[in-house]
Amino acid sequence: MQTGNIGNKTNREHGLHKYRMSKEDLLMPWNETCVMDLKMQLIADWLRQESSISELARGYGLSRKTVYKWVTRYQDEGASGLQERSRAPKHCPHAVADEVADKILAAKRSHPSFGPKKVMDLLRRKQPEVSWPADSTAGDLLKAAGLVKNRRYKKPYPADPQPFELGDRNNALWSVDYKGQYPTTNGRWCYPLTLTDNGSRYLLCSQGVTATDYAQAKPILEWTFKKYGLPEGILSDNGSPFASRAAGGLTRLSKWWIDLGIAVHRTKPGTPTQNARHERMHGSLNQAIGDQLRGSSLSRQQAMLESFRHEYNSERSHEALGRKTPASVYQPSRRAYSPVLKPIEYDADQKVRSIRQNGEIKWGGKLIYISELLAFNHVGMREIDNDRVEVRYSFHLLGHINLKTSRLETACEWHAGEKV
Repeated sequence: MQTGNIGNKTNREHGLHKYRMSKEDLLMPWNETCVMDLKMQLIADWLRQESSISELARGYGLSRKTVYKWVTRYQDEGASGLQERSRAPKHCPHAVADEVADKILAAKRSHPSFGPKKVMDLLRRKQPEVSWPADSTAGDLLKAAGLVKNRRYKKPYPADPQPFELGDRNNALWSVDYKGQYPTTNGRWCYPLTLTDNGSRYLLCSQGVTATDYAQAKPILEWTFKKYGLPEGILSDNGSPFASRAAGGLTRLSKWWIDLGIAVHRTKPGTPTQNARHERMHGSLNQAIGDQLRGSSLSRQQAMLESFRHEYNSERSHEALGRKTPASVYQPSRRAYSPVLKPIEYDADQKVRSIRQNGEIKWGGKLIYISELLAFNHVGMREIDNDRVEVRYSFHLLGHINLKTSRLETACEWHAGEKV
């Protein structure tokens, strides 16, 4: 490399005098003057062969390596070699092919409520032969395309906060509830009745109804029982038509469940976290189609609910299931539904009493009110101490008769591990 013929010391110092500055003055030209002009000035000083590379570096406040770099580029390419070059890597091992990127963006647009993990799980299941990028890369791609919304953070429901012994078995416990209410085009309301299997998160039913009552709920649940069999238990809140203030909290609907051999479980009032899995599904439903449900016809709302059910079961992966879909995990119950109810049998240590039409039974020579809902049905009685008698309808605890007051003290803790 050319370093210039160095003359006597006086000439060299005279040649460097015009660009030798203090540190403060030196920073000003590089910040405020065109960098290309300063590079050309440095090369001009070098071409005069009056200064060494080290002297040029000191005079311009640069490293010797930088001066060598610019001189070399000038020798190889001329003035064009002094232009700024892109610092982007020539090869990016994580770059996503345009075709693959288009598929990722299309999948996200088809499923706006899906995050990067669920989008990629869906694509990997449908096209396993494609070399898909990592979830984080897909997330960056979706964010750059403006398809990721910044949402306000909400503390999620814990995964398993309830005291029920659920396990992860299919059909050990189902959850039932109504997902709020959505106005229809004719001024009425749509109340989506939803039913899920807690073990697999499988959405068994998502049916829009116009009232939260027994008349509309029973046929839907009966259809579900016929298709998927019977669960061991059903978890609900304390609202109609699932619960009441009657003995044992029974309603016509929950009594029917007991007649079918299904245990009744309920959450404590005001604690939706005890049904966290089902509430989380409701959140996904509202996020995916909530805005579309409002103001649509009931038939259109039902079509959207069915579409969401398919997406939730067959396309949406769940991290709690090892990123599998509920449809790939769920199996119907082996307990087949039959509309013919079996007679209730009680243990040998229980005394059986028939409830009269007015809801009373006779015990110890006194008439004690139990429930008109159970009129003409039998209950099992068991003395548990000198002044209390346990009363059950089948396996379901109704409460305890206080012999001192001759009144039934209704049970209200069905979720606290009551044996069934």
